[in-house]
Amino acid sequence: MKYRAFGKTGFETSEIGFGGWAIGGSWGPQNDKDSVAALHRALDMGVNFIDTAEGYGEGRSERVIGQVLKERKEEIFVATKTAPAPGDWPPSYFENWEDRYSEAHLRKNVEERLRNLGTDTIDLLQLHTWTRAWNRDPQPFAILRKLQQEGKIRHIGISTPEHDQNSVIDLIRGGWIDSVQLIYNIFEQEPAADLLPIAHDHGVAVIVRVALDEGSLTGKFTADHTFAEDDFRRNFFAGNRLERTVQRVEKIKDDFKDSGYTMPQLALKFALSHPAVSNVIPGIRNVGQAEANCAVSDLADLNPEQIKRLQKHQWRRAFWYGGL
Repeated sequence: MKYRAFGKTGFETSEIGFGGWAIGGSWGPQNDKDSVAALHRALDMGVNFIDTAEGYGEGRSERVIGQVLKERKEEIFVATKTAPAPGDWPPSYFENWEDRYSEAHLRKNVEERLRNLGTDTIDLLQLHTWTRAWNRDPQPFAILRKLQQEGKIRHIGISTPEHDQNSVIDLIRGGWIDSVQLIYNIFEQEPAADLLPIAHDHGVAVIVRVALDEGSLTGKFTADHTFAEDDFRRNFFAGNRLERTVQRVEKIKDDFKDSGYTMPQLALKFALSHPAVSNVIPGIRNVGQAEANCAVSDLADLNPEQIKRLQKHQWRRAFWYGGL
């Protein structure tokens, strides 16, 4: 396992982290025993970064992680997320931050995160979505700084709203955050234009989520694949979205059929190829996935020619409008 500096925090994290969404549910049935086994296997293979959130099974993911942390002795960096108070997701441009991220809400929520994880201090607390309308008065981060001074949290971050990821650039430039969690993959390459370089220039850690495009870039789906009723991807790939996505994946497979990489390996290596990236957090549900994802770190990195070829597979689908 290779390690990279996590921004200016002074901590080095494994370049492959543990994405904890699936172990909370929402990706189909999940057994906690499988989750615990997957976490232990990933940690045994050198993972020292785990990402979770309040919204992953209403704290279920956090509680499973907290259970495993009690059984380990090594230093493990755990990031979690606080969701805004109930309302539109993502927040509307016309809402006030006071209604979604009030001090009372943030304090209560952080205490819940601490209880679920069984810790006195959260390594990284991220706001779980945002709207650029609040950039003019980003007071939720001032509240988080109070909690930081009180020892409740060590570092402050944000998870980008997927429809407007560049909305967090002002927060980076303003010195409000230590990390940004964003979507970056073979299809979604737009962050490389501005967001990733700016984060790098300001020493802000970058956590890449959705590197496998909700599983499509594993290459395992067919156009007629059916997702379980409780799997969020049933709606994400609704209509002809899955068929169109599979067609795109097949083109990548054909282009890289002699590369020596499997599709998941190729996708993770692409996400890791940008110098601004601190780590990638693929979702891990079982021991097999832990072993496969963690092993990617030890493979040879993509060369410049391969990266350039993958850049041609970007897909500006913008809410699935136009094109294949």
